Amino acid sequence: MGLGIDPSVAITALIVAIMVVPMGCQRPQVVNLGAVFTFDSVIGRAAKVALEAAVADVNANTSVLKGTELRLLMEDSACNVFHGSFGVFEVLEKGVVAMIGPISSSIAHTMSDIAKGLHFPLVSFAATDPTLSALQFPFFLRTTPDDAHQMSALVDLIYFHGWKEVISVYSDDELGRNGVSALDDELYKQRSRISYKVPLSVHSDENFIIDALNKSKSLGPRVYVLHFGPDPLLRIFSIAQKLQMMTHEYVWLATDWLSVTLDSSLSDKGTLKRLEGVVGLRQHIPKSVKMQQFTHKLQSNRSMNAYAYHAYDTVWMIAYGIEKLLNEGINITFSYSEKLLHAQGIKLHLERIKIFDSGELLLEKLLQVNFTGLTGQVQFGSGRNVIGCDYEIINVDKTGVHTVGFWLRNGGFSVAAPEIRQKHKSTGFVSDEKLGDITWPGGGREKPRGWVIADSANPLKIVVPRRVSFVEFVTEEKNSSHRIQGFCIDVFIEALKLIPYSVPYIFEPFGNGHSSPNYNQLIRMVTDGVYDAAVGDIAIVPSRSKLVDFSQPYASTGLVVVIPANDDNATWIFLRPFTIGLWFIVLASFLVVAVVIWILEHRINEDFRGPPLKQLITMILFSFSTLFKRNQEDTISNLARLVMIVWLFLLMVLTASYTANLTSILTVQQLPSAITGIDSLRASDVPVGYQYGTFTLEYLTYSLGMARSRLVPLDSTEEYERALKLGPKTLGGVGAIVDELPYIELFLAERTGFKIVGEPFMHRGWGFAFKRDSPLAIDMSTAILKLSESRKLQEIRKKWLCKKNCAEKRDWNPDPNQLHLKSFKGLYLVCIAITVSAFLVYVLRMIRQFVRYRRMERTNSMSPRSSWSSSPTMRFRELVFDFVEFVDEKEEAIKRMFRRSEDSNNNPSHVVEVQEADSEVPRN
Repeated sequence: MGLGIDPSVAITALIVAIMVVPMGCQRPQVVNLGAVFTFDSVIGRAAKVALEAAVADVNANTSVLKGTELRLLMEDSACNVFHGSFGVFEVLEKGVVAMIGPISSSIAHTMSDIAKGLHFPLVSFAATDPTLSALQFPFFLRTTPDDAHQMSALVDLIYFHGWKEVISVYSDDELGRNGVSALDDELYKQRSRISYKVPLSVHSDENFIIDALNKSKSLGPRVYVLHFGPDPLLRIFSIAQKLQMMTHEYVWLATDWLSVTLDSSLSDKGTLKRLEGVVGLRQHIPKSVKMQQFTHKLQSNRSMNAYAYHAYDTVWMIAYGIEKLLNEGINITFSYSEKLLHAQGIKLHLERIKIFDSGELLLEKLLQVNFTGLTGQVQFGSGRNVIGCDYEIINVDKTGVHTVGFWLRNGGFSVAAPEIRQKHKSTGFVSDEKLGDITWPGGGREKPRGWVIADSANPLKIVVPRRVSFVEFVTEEKNSSHRIQGFCIDVFIEALKLIPYSVPYIFEPFGNGHSSPNYNQLIRMVTDGVYDAAVGDIAIVPSRSKLVDFSQPYASTGLVVVIPANDDNATWIFLRPFTIGLWFIVLASFLVVAVVIWILEHRINEDFRGPPLKQLITMILFSFSTLFKRNQEDTISNLARLVMIVWLFLLMVLTASYTANLTSILTVQQLPSAITGIDSLRASDVPVGYQYGTFTLEYLTYSLGMARSRLVPLDSTEEYERALKLGPKTLGGVGAIVDELPYIELFLAERTGFKIVGEPFMHRGWGFAFKRDSPLAIDMSTAILKLSESRKLQEIRKKWLCKKNCAEKRDWNPDPNQLHLKSFKGLYLVCIAITVSAFLVYVLRMIRQFVRYRRMERTNSMSPRSSWSSSPTMRFRELVFDFVEFVDEKEEAIKRMFRRSEDSNNNPSHVVEVQEADSEVPRN
């Protein structure tokens, strides 16, 4: 029994089978691949050879495309957007699945727009502009790292050497501008910046470049970052050498354009000499078998560079993507765009452009490719850019180009190659982050500072306040020299000596010379660039720190409240009516009067005779008892009475003045002050004085909320004293003054009768102000710390602020109403004159009596004294001793001896009796 099939059913089944079975299962014989780039360029010449070699290797490899021939169609863009666009259209007419190129970032922007409109993958191996983003250009792929990745390596190198500011020199196109923008972003992350930009056109002549570089020389930074396309002439270095900019002060850093240029051309000794000291980046191409085979195959071509290697890998990457597409049974078919068919530009023949129907699918396959090429692992990451590579740090000297280290894409530096470091890492050993020795411009190995503050032609302009009060801190001498001096100036000069480089500078005073200047204006002038720095007694406050950079504080400050003195410690209050000097004079007066009275009374007054100890006690007690008018001993001598009259009158005036002054002090002592600190001052309504021009006004008004009508500006210590003495109830007077501690210490050292109440508040410090991001601020801070450690800062303070006495070390300050010696100068002069006169009269009388006594002694003596020495010195000494013994005799005994001598002369028979009488003269 046979099986019958309806013919109609068979035809239907055959149609279904035809529809189900894929139509494109057969591989095409040829797949066209387009390439548009500049042939006649450093990268283009090498890339053309690499692309052709890659196509040949792909076609020779049976495991890729499996019999399908890859054909490369190249067009020259002539480094021109217009020509590049025409090249794209000409290649598209021939039916290509993807496009390779371009080299120029400017052309890449235009070609990316075309790729986006016609939906074909555009793969660049050299356009590094970071703004070619996947969001704006979804069909643009890049098989080389973009400039953002390269700038990250360069900024790490800058940070590694501690440089904070750089000057960028770049090509004025998409490559240069956008690359420098990426550099600026990376520098910002490290708190560094580009201080000046020098854009140069590829058509700039030598004079233009000279003018641009000369302008940059007047600035402080000396670190130059060069970012161009490859330049075989290396003109920038020739011009820099002419301008004396290839010396030890300068740093020249180049992106990988320099390594590409050097790798693609033979450098002679002249070129190396011009480039001596330049440091650059080179993409690290790891050593591999593939690289050795490729190098051996093209050993006759010595112009290979990193971008040529990326071009080689680009062909293989596209080949792997096409293979994935064919393996999924997708046909390579093309069609014409309806929009282009109806376009008005008939003469452009846009209708001939063939569009790959599976362009979007091929793009997806390319993004999935992951293989090991000449440049290492080829795999796309975020932003449709190939995963970044490592960089070699190259250095040029007279002998050639050397690799001094490696920058790893995961961060850090090493002298070992990344692949070697990876092996060591697996064994647990990782070398320290470092670089090899670098030859810097000028041939030295010492790292350049990277900036200069000033030179002799353009010294640092430093503004200083021209103070008219508290001139110990800073002022200008009022003579023909106009020299700036003071505590702050000495600190600045000594700190500069500790900085390991020369900083030429000039001081420029600011102020009218009649009143101290406003310090906020000084800060604003530094911010505006009128001056480079400000030196003086400048307080570091938040509002100023936002405008300038301050050094480490060299003096600690804080606001304090000063009021008229009203000391609560009355332990030694009884001494306050007189100054210390007057107390010593009064004590000395008592002792002098005691001695004089004893001398005048010793020969005639029995109360002043006796044993030496008794005489000393009597002398002292007699003198001090005059203070209470209770003398037990009476004076007999008229001269002594005259001295006592003057002394008692002086003593009466002293005691009366003492009593009155002590009463006044005790009265004031009982009047307590309502101001005990800043809180009580704030709560009161008394006028408050402050120093004009300082931040105190801002703090009192904005921070403490005091009414501006309460605040009285003062500008000198004289005004401080006058305002405080006038008091809060008098026009122009104040109840207290609020100022910084150093000023108040100096005020209290010069003026008496005032005191600080409460604790210091608003603790701040004085520092030197510099323009934002000035490297000198950091070095000055270090120098100030060294000054403190060496105690030099204390010596400067002692020199300027402790000429008389340091206010903080004075334990006792006299009151303003204390009595001084000058108050009793007249009385003391009268007392001294009368006392000295009485003493001289007494001494002359004693000499007269002694001469008479010696004459009498020689007359009564029958022969010369055998005890006298023949030596004049001994005779003078014996004469002095005899005078002292004579003075020590009682006055009455001397007179009696004289009477007997006269009687003996008139009656010689009584000579013996007189001599016996003389022998019986009593001694003290």
